[in-house]
Amino acid sequence: MPPVILSAAGACLVLDDSGPGLPRVGHFGADLGPVAGSVLAPALESLAPVPPLLPSQGDGWYGRPGLAGTRHGEHWPVRWTLDALDARPAPGAGGTVTVTASDPRAGLRLATELAMDAHGVVTMRHALTNTAPTPYRLDGLTCALPVPARAAELLDFTGRWALEKTPQRRPFTYGVWSRENRRGRTGHDGTGLLVAGTAGFGFRGGEVWAVHTGWSGDHLHHAERLPEGAALLAGGELLAPGEITLAEGETYLTPWVYFTWSGSGLDEAGGRLHDHLRARRGRPLPVRPVTLNNWEATYFDHGLDRLLRLADQAAQAGVERFVLDDGWFRGRRHDRAGLGDWYVDEQVWPDGLHPLADHVRKLGMQFGLWFEPEMVNPDSDLAREHPDWILGRHERTPPPQRHQQVLDLARPEAFDHLLDRLDTLVREYSLDYIKWDHNRDIAEPVHDGVAGVHAQTLAAYRLIDELRRRHPALEIESCSSGGARVDYGVLARTDRVWTSDSNDAIDRQAIQRWTALLVPPEMMGSHVGAPHDHVTGRSLPLAFRAATALFGHMGVEWDLTSASEAEREELAVWIALHKRLRPVLHAGRVVRADHPDPAALVHGVVLPERAVFAFVQLASPVASAPAPLRLPGLDPAAVYEVRVAGPAPGGAVLPAWAREPVRLPGSVLGELGLPAPGLRPASALVLEVERA
Repeated sequence: MPPVILSAAGACLVLDDSGPGLPRVGHFGADLGPVAGSVLAPALESLAPVPPLLPSQGDGWYGRPGLAGTRHGEHWPVRWTLDALDARPAPGAGGTVTVTASDPRAGLRLATELAMDAHGVVTMRHALTNTAPTPYRLDGLTCALPVPARAAELLDFTGRWALEKTPQRRPFTYGVWSRENRRGRTGHDGTGLLVAGTAGFGFRGGEVWAVHTGWSGDHLHHAERLPEGAALLAGGELLAPGEITLAEGETYLTPWVYFTWSGSGLDEAGGRLHDHLRARRGRPLPVRPVTLNNWEATYFDHGLDRLLRLADQAAQAGVERFVLDDGWFRGRRHDRAGLGDWYVDEQVWPDGLHPLADHVRKLGMQFGLWFEPEMVNPDSDLAREHPDWILGRHERTPPPQRHQQVLDLARPEAFDHLLDRLDTLVREYSLDYIKWDHNRDIAEPVHDGVAGVHAQTLAAYRLIDELRRRHPALEIESCSSGGARVDYGVLARTDRVWTSDSNDAIDRQAIQRWTALLVPPEMMGSHVGAPHDHVTGRSLPLAFRAATALFGHMGVEWDLTSASEAEREELAVWIALHKRLRPVLHAGRVVRADHPDPAALVHGVVLPERAVFAFVQLASPVASAPAPLRLPGLDPAAVYEVRVAGPAPGGAVLPAWAREPVRLPGSVLGELGLPAPGLRPASALVLEVERA
């Protein structure tokens, strides 16, 4: 048979099923043009050996196998026989391929789904079925695609609480570079994307390939290159020993794994992923209301009068949604008690939350509430009444973190109780929004005697899905002590992520810059924090904090009752600017210049007719004459008007174009650029660009 070709948006995948065994991906990269599969057959024969869709030694792959498992402690090497291949290419719009294979001697059957969407993103997952009468213990099953020899560097990310998405680069040498997460959630150090690229690739240049595992539990990404010349990127769920044992007829389904390619740097690769995520939701994302969260304003102080005043100030500033954070439920005067008792605290709220919710809605704002459904304090009625609901071995309680234990959501009675409480509160208060938190790693997870992260993750998904089914208009934010649950598994069922618990605008510039490779701006919570940041202790001007929050799903995390009248008026100006610009910010293509000055950043969001950019000065520049301000992503043949949007930062030395709008072709703005303004450290200038 001739090779199968899937192509879309300038990307192409060629699947060679000439056999024997499973098909092999002969090419994933630039579109090859209008060529027939028969023409490609000789070229595929001349390529360096490439692994099949599920690599194994039987296929000549001597790297990490795609499938690992045993049957009664015996190792059965698998040699797949291709049973069927159903290819449905849609030239220019991708297409789908379903592969089924079996090995009767090993007692296994495999079904692989592979698709390319209209944006060139490839998704893959495997389903493995045990066809033998004896149990099969599955130890690992990953999805992989090959990358060519010119992929010479690797980029991934690490991080910690309040400093997520810290990049790290290294040569793509021989052997395995593996990132394995065993935290029971995506993790602050979760890489999100593992990227391979040509030497020196950046945001706007170089060829890159990337993989993302859409799973909120334990997971892995790895890159491997063998001396024989083959190399690949892979991802999947990281299974603990004995976590998955398949009885006869049972099937394990991997998470979806996402692959993207770009011929012109990271921006294009991320843009494909943004387009994919925006298109797959099945419903349009509503206008993203400017959100005030009261946590850093009041913490556990839930005095009604104070919250009413905060709501008044929020509404006057232009806020559209008010979210009541931790502290509203029984016994919750600090973080050591009450978690899990999802009843409004009668001592603090004798009339329930209605006085606050009604006041918020009279002011024209939506009302939201914070929950942490998957956790429980040992000092709670729930834990005292149901100690057996804690995830772990009952003979020995797992180590506590943050005075918390984890509820075993895979226990039907625990699941039903949580669903009932959440459903009841959403109905009673007609909640518009839930901030769904998950504040600790999962240690020593045991469910029914086996490792429990897999069952816990699926149960959390079911809980969110059922709540959304009952309340289709409800919006849910995925928060996990900041950005520790950011992945396409949770984003399949939530509306945004809380990007970081740090609102320090300097740190946020980098956190948002790299998170945006995976998540579009309208799904990244980005708030204006207080003048003195509660995490870093750094004091930053309002203009810089607001210009940073402008480029996400904007909100406020600040006690506005303590702000001066001038500060509240300036904040209102920035919120009004965000509302005016969010049709661009929340729909356009994210672009980042490879700016030569490491003390400065240039980034923006571009639509065909309009764009918004920011020039950000993080620290003092080394050069006395700053590098030109180049605006990437514009149509080189079009003429644009460039003007300053929003308040100019204090102390700025503005060139002539920043004082009066200028009109220039996109080619000039992208290549030659504009004279850069002179900005003090920790300041930003926002630019609005419109096709003339």
